[in-house]
Amino acid sequence: MLTSGQHKTLDFIRQYIAREGYAPTLTEIAFGLGVSSKGSVHRQVQALAESGYIELVAGRKRGIQLTEEWREAATSIPLVGCIAAGLPIEAIAGQDKLDLSPIMGTDRYALIVKGDSMMDIGILDGDTVIIKPSDTARDGDVVVALIDESEATLKRLYHIDGDMLELMPENQNMQPMRYEAERVRIQGVLAGQLRFYL
Repeated sequence: MLTSGQHKTLDFIRQYIAREGYAPTLTEIAFGLGVSSKGSVHRQVQALAESGYIELVAGRKRGIQLTEEWREAATSIPLVGCIAAGLPIEAIAGQDKLDLSPIMGTDRYALIVKGDSMMDIGILDGDTVIIKPSDTARDGDVVVALIDESEATLKRLYHIDGDMLELMPENQNMQPMRYEAERVRIQGVLAGQLRFYL
């Protein structure tokens, strides 16, 4: 059984690796957890290694690795069957796992949506979107667009006449936004979406 501190440390390591694609240092773990003692973090990490949750690679600054079992656990959940959204169907339990790694892989990051500009395609305030980093996108892609290096927004992208871009909200009550292309920097393309109810 892990202690509360070990759980927090393991969760931080998992989330950091999923977000950044590499392991955190002890200093980064301490900072992320709000812990002043790097020695305390070192003890937590050693305990996780001894319990088989992580592996430590000697001589590497970022030498923390999730073990194979916990890498799989971090990106898959049980797939137990089908559920009807129309007429009821027979409930048949399955034995598979749903692999989330295509959208939760190490080259992705997550953003929490604030606002309702994308509600007409089912992206609601409070949802979590999974973004694939990219500095280019095709017409019609939903993108993270950084405007004037200061404000980021999630919108559908269109290239229009000349050197102009249109950022289209998916909300019939909102108007599209148009900018000179040089004012907009694409930071990623929508890869998936999560919504939690509990």
